[in-house]
Amino acid sequence: MITVLAFVFALGLLITIHEYGHYRVAVAAGVKVLRFSIGFGKPLVKWTRGKDRTEFVIAAVPLGGFVRMLDEREGEVAEPELSRAFNRQPLPKRAAIVAAGPLANLLLAVVLFAVVAFVGVRQPVAILGTPAAGSPAAMAGVRAGDQVLATSTGGSSEPVQSWADLQLQLLTAALDGRAVRLQLRSATGALSSATLQFAGMQDAAGQPHFLAEQGLRLQSPPALIRQVLPGDPAAKAGMRAGDLVKEVNGRAISGSDALLQAIAASGGQPLRVLVRRGEADVALIVHPQRQHAANGAGDVWRIGALLGGDIPSVVVKRGPAGAVAEGFARTWQLSALTLKTLGKIVVGQASLSNLSGPVTIADYAGRSAEMGWLPYVSFLAIISVSLGVLNLLPVPVLDGGHLLYYAIEGVTHRSIPQRLQERLQQGGLAVIALMMAIALYNDFARLIGPLH
Repeated sequence: MITVLAFVFALGLLITIHEYGHYRVAVAAGVKVLRFSIGFGKPLVKWTRGKDRTEFVIAAVPLGGFVRMLDEREGEVAEPELSRAFNRQPLPKRAAIVAAGPLANLLLAVVLFAVVAFVGVRQPVAILGTPAAGSPAAMAGVRAGDQVLATSTGGSSEPVQSWADLQLQLLTAALDGRAVRLQLRSATGALSSATLQFAGMQDAAGQPHFLAEQGLRLQSPPALIRQVLPGDPAAKAGMRAGDLVKEVNGRAISGSDALLQAIAASGGQPLRVLVRRGEADVALIVHPQRQHAANGAGDVWRIGALLGGDIPSVVVKRGPAGAVAEGFARTWQLSALTLKTLGKIVVGQASLSNLSGPVTIADYAGRSAEMGWLPYVSFLAIISVSLGVLNLLPVPVLDGGHLLYYAIEGVTHRSIPQRLQERLQQGGLAVIALMMAIALYNDFARLIGPLH
């Protein structure tokens, strides 16, 4: 229910803001607006307001919306109202009305990111976990416990406050195929640097686990035992809540991930576990137990203990001016990243698996809402950026397609024939339908595995 409500609210808000952008600029330009609709299909609720008696509608299918303006191409217009028809407006006004929708979404993203930055959000500090042996990060000299203080690309340096900062900066550099120099501080306070080469990795950069495959992972929480399940191997071995696992079979355990890997690799053989309990170290022998994984992935080994260690975090917060600047910066960065990813997909340098559809969006809406209102606001901002950028693409049917028509008209001083526009619209619909089909396939592939 939370997922459904969060998804419906997100759609409603973003569509309303988009269409309100068109509506507000149209009214300011003197164009008569006939209908403002959120959703398509049969109207569920409708009312009229304003001197033009504009009809406002909430329709049954909430997957879009539209603003219908007075236009001679859609019906006869009375002589006294010809000057208020959209098609009679000068080119700059028509372009402004069309561009206002996507720009409204981008402006909403600026506001939402600014709110998050002003209120402040707790994020993990960019402290790296153990890189896999032979991974690019390991070969570059990254070590477990290194904190990334800043990144340098092409001579410019950016500070890193949190893991989210680092992810965005690294993915942006990878999509450009550029090298990144990491400024590091070890757990002992020693300063160092490591350079990661991303040349030729534009395709891989769009994959969900790209950074992990480069050996870049957030440090896992300490292997602190939060709860021991009665009757399970951990309880039988004498393990207690509050124990901190330091070693397994003589190997140091740096965090929860390392402990889970040791258990998974045990094959059921007894594990010699050293835990810190209060001020003393206690040696235990734990016999992992085979269990069948709920997701159908086969048998796994468990010891019956829940982990609950905390990772270092920082509250990223800005003052009013800084928050607004952060809002613009985040919106610009994500817009550029979205365009770069789409461009790589078009030229075949990035996988189509990067496209996500309504199922994935709904899933993230529910997850972020369960985490709290600030993560949900951040989610709304990200989706608003995507909606704004996608609508500016020069694809017929989208706002960007109409802006392309106007750009051609501005150069040639002749409008594109209506019949050609209709043909282009049909092609644009086919492109959008294909993208939606791919996105839906990706959605279900993520949920239940590849559909083949």
